[in-house]
Amino acid sequence: MLSHVRYLGHSTVLIEIDGVSILTDPLLVDRLGLLHRHTAKVAHLIEDVEVDVVLISHAHHDHLHLPSLRRLRGRPRVVVPKGVGQLLSRSGRDVVEVTAGERFDIGSVVFQAIRAEHDGRRGPFGPAAEALGYRIAGSSRVYFAGDTDLCPEMDGLAGAVDVALLPVWGWGPRLGMGHLDPRRAAEAVLRIRPRIAVPIHWGTFYPYTFARFWPHPLGDPPRDFAREATRVAPRTEVRILAPGEAMALDS
Repeated sequence: MLSHVRYLGHSTVLIEIDGVSILTDPLLVDRLGLLHRHTAKVAHLIEDVEVDVVLISHAHHDHLHLPSLRRLRGRPRVVVPKGVGQLLSRSGRDVVEVTAGERFDIGSVVFQAIRAEHDGRRGPFGPAAEALGYRIAGSSRVYFAGDTDLCPEMDGLAGAVDVALLPVWGWGPRLGMGHLDPRRAAEAVLRIRPRIAVPIHWGTFYPYTFARFWPHPLGDPPRDFAREATRVAPRTEVRILAPGEAMALDS
């Protein structure tokens, strides 16, 4: 079976492994509050995809976006951190809550929730829950880091990941706590030692008014990440995917 990874912008990635379709943190709209999409539209790329499982890393509105979930075809299983399921209680979806370290299977693919170093609370009055990443293991092994800073759990992934999907920025000129910048994302590569690293969480959304004087603000982070990762972890290949672009996964 053909397996591939397609980057859809921000933290949204479509992963096909061994006949299982996986979608991470779906954010398929063109506007979220003051943030506007500044890349090509991508929602049409999954209109005909029957997603089997949705992996939610944490409850922030740009990662758990309820209108985007409603746009998905069929009845995919939606996996969320424990405590977040209440937000989806009326969705009619098959919702499963997990904690760090928990494993589950879908078809022949094994999933493991990995603790992330990030504030996973949903503001302003939503539930508090931990943030997670996920390791996905079939004929290829993929680590979706979600939104995170460096954490000890990355050391435990060394040698157990073929492709690491790592956040390298956000949606503004600065990053708060709990995020990877290009340098720290390169340190994550050194710890995890994947065969391929793909930068995510960059260049997709930023405030609309900024575009008038800041037209291409977030194209540098993935390139900076590639240079730094090549310096500190030369055995890992960095592939920068533009939103909508895909790459094949080798078995």
